[in-house]
Amino acid sequence: MRVLFWSETFWPRVGGVENLAAKLLPPLRARGHEFAVVTWEDTAFADKIFYQDIPVYRFPFFSSHNQYSIKEVMECRRQVGDLKRCFAPDLVHINSYGQSVLFHLNTINAHPAPVLLTLHQPLPDEPIQRDSLLGHLLRSSHWVNTCSKAVLAQAQRLAPEIILSSSVIYNALEVPNFEPQPLTFDPPRLLCVGRLVPEKGFDKALSAFATVVERFPHARLIIAGDGPERETLTKQVRDLRLADSVKFLGNISPEMVFRQMNKATLVVVPSQIEGFGLVALEAALMARPVVAMRVGGLSEVVLHEETGLLVEHDKPGGIAEAVLFLLSQPKIAPMFGAAAQRRAHEVFSFDGYVDGYDDLYHRVAGKLPPADTVSL
Repeated sequence: MRVLFWSETFWPRVGGVENLAAKLLPPLRARGHEFAVVTWEDTAFADKIFYQDIPVYRFPFFSSHNQYSIKEVMECRRQVGDLKRCFAPDLVHINSYGQSVLFHLNTINAHPAPVLLTLHQPLPDEPIQRDSLLGHLLRSSHWVNTCSKAVLAQAQRLAPEIILSSSVIYNALEVPNFEPQPLTFDPPRLLCVGRLVPEKGFDKALSAFATVVERFPHARLIIAGDGPERETLTKQVRDLRLADSVKFLGNISPEMVFRQMNKATLVVVPSQIEGFGLVALEAALMARPVVAMRVGGLSEVVLHEETGLLVEHDKPGGIAEAVLFLLSQPKIAPMFGAAAQRRAHEVFSFDGYVDGYDDLYHRVAGKLPPADTVSL
């Protein structure tokens, strides 16, 4: 079937949702699905690139280049409508939501098709207003899928009307093509991975690491990723006098993430908000124990005292305490890592992930929801 895959961001951008989409689409195409991707890119004009022969239409929705010119916005709307009429999708898959879905909602009637919405992020913990962007999107979607039970429960609580038309497909990743190395404790190597934004909590990881080096002075903390908090975090490293112990790698490829994990003793996921916790799954595939916050879907990826340690959100010093425990227990940490790897293969199978979306595409296709357009 023809699927219009709408993603707020997409390859070549680097990030959890982007990497998942880039891995999901090729095997689904191999099963007979034809894709056209729509994404938001801050460019001067709309363009078209290809990802593994899949066309990617990049639109300057609300771009800084057009300074929100109503003429340019309406031109984007026209082009999206033309694309829908020309591609004539059997299904529209909204892969997470953001401001760009306004253009989808405003062009629903260009080519009516069933809509599958995947929620990768937790929702705001407040009632969903009927006239909000998310409210319109939920009403125009035939099915809502989430990446974790935590996100599903929250979505169903805030929008009870989706209870009978919603489900969970856990995120999954392909198994790396190299074997995990034994954990090294000399010196201990801690790894954080993700965008450098406040909600990822890297400032708390740095504060915890300052306590860790008091007991393990040769410990090292590696931070892979980039973002607007880079300068603030760098200053925090200087203030804590950790410049010789902390290294920022910047953005690295998904394969390099696995290779960095292969050198790590443990992985720290200090996120304050998390729909799933892809970094924790990456760590599990490399048989690394995880110290993570007990938020969102992380408690579904990390089993406390089985595959890692979960820290209560309101417990100051909890990350440092958990890290120190694992570093001081060189027999327990590898046991956690091995258990995490086994569970990753059993619960988060990549083939099962592809099967889940393949089945859901066929289930949703052919069932038209009521149109709920939004005017620009």
